[in-house]
Amino acid sequence: MDSLITAAARALAAGDPLGALNRVALRDDAPALALRGIAMAQLGDLDRAKALLRRAARAFGPKEAVARARCVVAEAEIALVSRDLGWPAKALDAARATLEERGDRVNAAHARYLEVRRLLLIGRLNEAEHMLAELDPAPFPPASRTAHELVVAGIAMRRLRTKAARNALARAERAARQAGIPALTAEVECASLVLNTPAARLIARGEERLLLLEEVEALLASKALVVDACRNVVRDAGTVVSLARRPVLFALASALGEAWPGDVPRGTLVARAFGAKLADESHRARLRVEVGRLRTELRTLADVNATKRGFALVPRRAGEVVVLAPPVEEKHAAVLAFLADGESWSSSALALALGASQRTVQRALDSLAAAGRVQSFGRGRARRWMTPPVPGFPTTLLLPVPPTG
Repeated sequence: MDSLITAAARALAAGDPLGALNRVALRDDAPALALRGIAMAQLGDLDRAKALLRRAARAFGPKEAVARARCVVAEAEIALVSRDLGWPAKALDAARATLEERGDRVNAAHARYLEVRRLLLIGRLNEAEHMLAELDPAPFPPASRTAHELVVAGIAMRRLRTKAARNALARAERAARQAGIPALTAEVECASLVLNTPAARLIARGEERLLLLEEVEALLASKALVVDACRNVVRDAGTVVSLARRPVLFALASALGEAWPGDVPRGTLVARAFGAKLADESHRARLRVEVGRLRTELRTLADVNATKRGFALVPRRAGEVVVLAPPVEEKHAAVLAFLADGESWSSSALALALGASQRTVQRALDSLAAAGRVQSFGRGRARRWMTPPVPGFPTTLLLPVPPTG
């Protein structure tokens, strides 16, 4: 490489995109196009960055496989930042394999981190952990070590391992300082905020209070019977019963948990479970059937006893019953939780991350847009949705992570 290309590459590595552009802005050779694309990505012009990287990949000759692979990795990172989660993962995997074969371990590791971050976004934690375990960050430069620790912290938060998350963030902070890149330091600081942001509400004996992620972890490890409205499960320290696909049963369990140790009138249960304002005999008959099904589902955790006016939840082992709810009561809380990261999302990417149909997500976005909660730009497949960050909407407890136990 000539001296200008080398200087521009060093400027980009130090987080100085303007310095890089000063050196290669007027050049159209393949290395200059690639560096211009990365610089534009760092400046936030993602569409221009993608176009430049694709031009660079075409301009590199057939013997420059490593350079083309680096362009693919850079384009994949832009896709991740712009929340294009449908970007072809096979292309990134092929580029990573090429880089590994040619000895470019740093960029190969970066490609691996991009794969892990995508898996983390869509809630596939087991795959993300398995892939991350194959990487040893020790020989990598500080920027790569920061990326590694941020991914470790993200997985730990989603697993509710707050001590491991804090340790990983501390290591990430040290590595970011060594890298000397302000944007990287800001990313670590932003990730650390999740641990100090209310992650859920605790409802117990008619009272509510906000919980930090650390307190949620302690609650789930306690001996209390927890009706978890963040994941739609009922659990104690040893058993987890998922009601994620039984919304009526979970609505009943949630109402009974909020009223514990008291009972809930039949009319209230009918309204919560079926949405009926007035309970007639058909509703009462259906309620008896659903309560019987709930007894069967919760038989290892609790019983549901009939009272004079309704039903009450009676735990078998736990000494207390509490309800763990999202930090803010919101119909489309899961959609807002993802948009709260400040990035622009497509409806298809949101559907993939939420495990829902694209039409369902689109209806939610239309409803939120009508209420002025979100805004969109672009048209057709290029349409993106975003909202300013909303306090109280960490995604940690809203993602569909399969419960353990």
